[in-house]
Amino acid sequence: MKTYNTQQEVILVATTGFTAREYNDKSTTESNKNLSERERLQEACWNGLVQEKLPEIFIPVKEAEKMYMWQLRESNHLLTLEMGEYPKDIEVYYSIDPYIFMALKGAN
Repeated sequence: MKTYNTQQEVILVATTGFTAREYNDKSTTESNKNLSERERLQEACWNGLVQEKLPEIFIPVKEAEKMYMWQLRESNHLLTLEMGEYPKDIEVYYSIDPYIFMALKGAN
């Protein structure tokens, strides 16, 4: 029987009100206060803030299957989060990241 890996991409536009608000850091230290807004957003993503603040966008998975964030890619105006049960490359054809699928569209 073939097993399947649940994968999900989440795109955050880094110039919105959601990304500009203050975050309740799980680990508030003095060094975190010196980070830029964008760096605080990235750290909050790694700490699970997106799953807490936007639970409705995540694929429901069984208790035994947990989604982990494996990669965070930064571009000019976007943060792309790659999540899954275990690390695996996102198939380019199914990606929602415009920097990935536009390169594929140009090749057609």
